[in-house]
Amino acid sequence: MKFSFRARTTDQRGYVLITAIALAVLYFGLMELMLIDSSRALREAQRFRARVVASSLAESAAELAAAQMVSRPSANASASDEQGSMTGTLTTSGSQFELNGQGVTAGVVPVTATVRVQGHIVDGTHVAIDYTFHSQ
Repeated sequence: MKFSFRARTTDQRGYVLITAIALAVLYFGLMELMLIDSSRALREAQRFRARVVASSLAESAAELAAAQMVSRPSANASASDEQGSMTGTLTTSGSQFELNGQGVTAGVVPVTATVRVQGHIVDGTHVAIDYTFHSQ
């Protein structure tokens, strides 16, 4: 009787070992899927942030170029920091003007964004914007 009891526990130990190994494989597979998903989410967040920063840099470059647009017929502006670099230009012909701004991000995901603003100057000091064009 002791022998048959011992044989039965050996079979049960084998099932328990196989079950434990199967659960461990499933657990590590789940962990791997979670790591893959979190890496994908991080890359998406980095790309989104880079697009937002590039747009902001392009807008700031256009604003820098437009700082004294009423008193000067043309202007160039550029700046850079840890976020990236920006360049802006202003060209006028008569009362019409065009501002161009470009922003390039620094970091893991470099993104370039541009903005173009067209408008006219009314009564010498009032600025009216007709169109703005944004691209990335």
